Amino acid sequence: MKKTIHVVGAVIRNHEGEILCALRSPSMSMPNLWEFPGGKMEEGESPEQSLVREIQEELGCTIEVQDLIEDIHHDYPFAVVHLLTYRARLLSGTPTAKEHARIDWVPADQLLSLEWAPADIPTIRALI
Repeated sequence: MKKTIHVVGAVIRNHEGEILCALRSPSMSMPNLWEFPGGKMEEGESPEQSLVREIQEELGCTIEVQDLIEDIHHDYPFAVVHLLTYRARLLSGTPTAKEHARIDWVPADQLLSLEWAPADIPTIRALI
């Protein structure tokens, strides 16, 4: 049986309504695909706590987690990814790519022009 990896992702909008998208670096699994910033949940954390910690680590920002957008199970060759995506609001800090190749603010209607990690596609569909 495949391992299940529990991950969380944040849909963060700026004042223009653009959404923060992160490009996976060449050294990451699934390199050069776009994703919503976030990461793996740790033992004993709620999804919301996980997301706050991951965004702090990955982007150097503090967020407030809002409502759940999607609850996705995606079967990759290496594992099943259980992804929870949430709307989130930037409270402080300017997002900086610490682990990703780059981050960009993208208008919602242009999200599908990027090459996304498959597990993120249902969230994009929910947003547009």
